[in-house]
Amino acid sequence: MKADQLKATWLLLERPWLEMVVRRGPAPVFATVSGAHLYGFASPDSDVDLRGAFLLPLRDVLGLRPAAETITVTEKSPVDLDWVAHDLRKFARMLTSHNGYALEQLFSPLVVVATPAFEELRELARGCVTRPTVRHYLGFARGRRQRLAEPDPTVKHLLYAYRVLLSGIHAMRTGEIVADLPSLAEAVPVDGLSELADRKRAGAEAMALGPGEAEEHGRRLDGLEEALHEAHAKSTLPEEPTTAAALEDLVVRLRLATDPDADRAPRPAGPSERPAP
Repeated sequence: MKADQLKATWLLLERPWLEMVVRRGPAPVFATVSGAHLYGFASPDSDVDLRGAFLLPLRDVLGLRPAAETITVTEKSPVDLDWVAHDLRKFARMLTSHNGYALEQLFSPLVVVATPAFEELRELARGCVTRPTVRHYLGFARGRRQRLAEPDPTVKHLLYAYRVLLSGIHAMRTGEIVADLPSLAEAVPVDGLSELADRKRAGAEAMALGPGEAEEHGRRLDGLEEALHEAHAKSTLPEEPTTAAALEDLVVRLRLATDPDADRAPRPAGPSERPAP
């Protein structure tokens, strides 16, 4: 995302309020903006998809009752907000499971809350971009295309299909996670795509496609899907994450740091210390 696009996107968002919502809950590791604002085609009525990770205290993890690993907050004022975050252990598991959603959230340039742990997490996540991540992109594209074949398809559905296919092609070719459509379209130009995004930005979430547009763009989507399969076949990305062990070390180290008494935990009694029967 270029600097001017980043600046224009922040003008659409209530950043101080977003940070306040994030800090109400458990200690955040990071919070970023995802969804249409990240993809570069938010309309005036687009809601804000806020995503991230937090760190549960050690005692909450070790206690008798399992702590919730995911929090979800929905707000309607001053903007429609959907804040979803996972405990760091769960989020790291997602990263090591070829999860494109987690990768895109982590590498979003729209950062609301950042910590030193966030920077470590980002660096390690580069080793989690794998060839099997293609399944995320193909599956998401398949769902969007099915929706386009149903009654009343929208410009939003079409843009989501374009975005995910272009993101997948870029990831397979370069190992980089990029989600904003304007940047992706520079690398792989598509006829009519910029005009389509302009309509969405100036219109509404439910803006309908015109007659015949779904079919016309369907042929272009076919070409991009073929290009994604080809990029996957030629990709030199690893089959499995290369940084899983380092991610585990990061999660354990940060978890222990939440309990200042962790290094003074009672040790099991030796034979001479056990009470007499």
